[in-house]
Amino acid sequence: MSLTTIRSPPSLADYTPLPEHQSQTPPSFFDHDKPILHYHGPATKCWLSRSQLGKLPFFPADLVSPPTPPESEALSPEAQSDTAEQNVDVFVNSQNLTLFSPQAESGLTIPYHQISIHAIQKIGGPEEKNKFGSVYLQLELAEGAGGAEEDFETVELTLIPGPKGEQQGEEEVTVGERKPKTETERLFEAISECSNLNPDPVQDGDEDDDGDGAQIIFEGEAVEGFSGVFAGARDGGLPPAMPGSSGWITAENVHEYFDGEGNWIGEGGDGEEGGGWVLSEQLGGGAGTVHRLEEDEGEEMNGVEGDNTKRPKTE
Repeated sequence: MSLTTIRSPPSLADYTPLPEHQSQTPPSFFDHDKPILHYHGPATKCWLSRSQLGKLPFFPADLVSPPTPPESEALSPEAQSDTAEQNVDVFVNSQNLTLFSPQAESGLTIPYHQISIHAIQKIGGPEEKNKFGSVYLQLELAEGAGGAEEDFETVELTLIPGPKGEQQGEEEVTVGERKPKTETERLFEAISECSNLNPDPVQDGDEDDDGDGAQIIFEGEAVEGFSGVFAGARDGGLPPAMPGSSGWITAENVHEYFDGEGNWIGEGGDGEEGGGWVLSEQLGGGAGTVHRLEEDEGEEMNGVEGDNTKRPKTE
């Protein structure tokens, strides 16, 4: 899913309000008939640099609408002349962030993984009373272009919520000296919550199965259809020992297992006998020997001669 231009205004009926969703147990926590609406902000001011006009459908290249007060009064004259403004309806939902401009009769659905940065920023001078809250967004125009620097193009939006948007959740209760959340904080938190519900998709090459990472290749052939099972040696002996199976691999003995380039070399070098592997000297005599059934017939077993015989029980 990528940035999508829309020409019809979204309706509140297209969404399930968050309080309604929280009051019932859905049949599935992932499949919903309608997206969950976390925040609705009608008539939200949206600012964009004039140098980026034409990159978004509701900011045409010939737009001349300047920023409006009172927030524009906190900008420098240069910043005012470089900023264009549109009023948009904001729908923060569980699937995407939707912005729609009634004036431009167009809008945009934005997947959360294409919002590379979102933050609260203050507009204005050094004095706190002259500052206005806003939500800053940096959008990636091309999906999955993060790895190709030449294709990496972004736009930067500033959202200034109206006096009172519609927070789709429980009303906050002021306790003690705690101040109620501003509309800017509510919008920012709704975007943060929905972003967490939509983690970035895994890109090709992100997995560790491409063979570029460090690997240990065990000697011996794997048995088809079984995981971690290796064929024995050619003479019928045990399969090759796993790394360190005869003791710890430490900084002092790591050269016995790996060469200077980190390749597994086995224990004791290349042996002709035993299928290309040699048991560590730390193993006792007879280790790795496989006794066949015909070799054991007629010999004493637990001190008793004969086939299928057992020591008699004594009181």
